Amino acid sequence: MAKTLDVIDERLGEFIRKQRIFFTASAAAEGRVNVSPKDGASLRILSGLRVAYLDQTGSGNETAAHVRASGRLTLMFCAFEGAPMILRLYGAARVLPRKSAEYLELMVSEFGGAEPPGARQMFVLDVDRVQTSCGYGVPLFEYGGDRDTLRRWAAAKGAEGLKVYRSQKNEISIDGLPTGLVDVDDSEGAAGCDSAEVGSSTKMEA
Repeated sequence: MAKTLDVIDERLGEFIRKQRIFFTASAAAEGRVNVSPKDGASLRILSGLRVAYLDQTGSGNETAAHVRASGRLTLMFCAFEGAPMILRLYGAARVLPRKSAEYLELMVSEFGGAEPPGARQMFVLDVDRVQTSCGYGVPLFEYGGDRDTLRRWAAAKGAEGLKVYRSQKNEISIDGLPTGLVDVDDSEGAAGCDSAEVGSSTKMEA
């Protein structure tokens, strides 16, 4: 049976941090509904009613278009091992363009200042409903490891290649909605931060 909570409490926070994957669901007033899987390591709990996740470059940018159009976003977490549970976070989201002031602040405070290859933007969700349900129908799965394909692909593309790719694939949704994507010149740095290549990530320092 579904249960509604006031905030993401300590128990749910621990549950979220253990998840290897979560799912986003978004839609505009009309058109297609989008559902996407996301890397659990990309998400951070900012407060009892606010979360954020770092978004990677992909072949579409539907969530950004939907958030720009309606602001609505739902995140879903499922227990694929241990005690069954489904957790949904409903709320109003906004997009933080890459290298905007708030993006950079969160990159330093929540992600250790290391921007992975292919980072595209961040989403911040202000949660207005925290809901759990039984999850009895979710099957058990054994975690087999992370894929490094996306990181290697982004690193091989390089900054200019990714910029071209995003301009071709990420500016308009499949229903013709603008995503509001703002790309940046990686050679220019950003106010208040220094950037230097460290391995396959960009290190930012406040």
